Amino acid sequence: MAWSESKAWLQGTANQKLYQALLDDVAAQPARNAKRKKIIHPEEMPWEMARQGLLKHLLNEQMNTRMETVDAYMQIIPPGSRSGKHRHLAEECLYVIQGHGYDLHQDCDVEITDTYHWKAQDEVKRYEWEAGDVIYIPPNTIHQHFNADPDRPVRLISAINRIFKQCGLNDLEQLENAPEFDPSVVLTAERVEQYMAARIKEPA
Repeated sequence: MAWSESKAWLQGTANQKLYQALLDDVAAQPARNAKRKKIIHPEEMPWEMARQGLLKHLLNEQMNTRMETVDAYMQIIPPGSRSGKHRHLAEECLYVIQGHGYDLHQDCDVEITDTYHWKAQDEVKRYEWEAGDVIYIPPNTIHQHFNADPDRPVRLISAINRIFKQCGLNDLEQLENAPEFDPSVVLTAERVEQYMAARIKEPA
């Protein structure tokens, strides 16, 4: 019998009830979940003036809902405007509720070793969409949404999986801010309606 490694594995005096903690967590889960929301009403969905644009969060791990794996938000893009431009490792899908426009996608070459590296490819692809369509964003693709209508807003529903965060791959990089981004602005329904009615004014 190979006991030659015993001098190594027998070392240490630390004791910790890690397995018992798993059992305790499972036992406490029903009571914990009973306090988490299964129904989220509109007034409970927070607005955010984000670098990506005007958002109303539907599901987020910070909102104390029963949803374990998916974050979702509604994005409003004013007439003639655009979202921010960003890139993340998780894939994403967006349902077009209202309006029409197009996406610009730029694939990236990725290398994950001890560190994470990516390099944008030269080609930028354009995809047209309209209400009723679903936009698919592949993993690690630089992307941006454009409202092609000068008079009407676009509304999108974004859904993205949280599992990447749990795997230590919470990779999100903002490359360009939405034109409306202003960290001093506090969004309200009235303020969002103003954005929805106003065409973006490009700097001179």
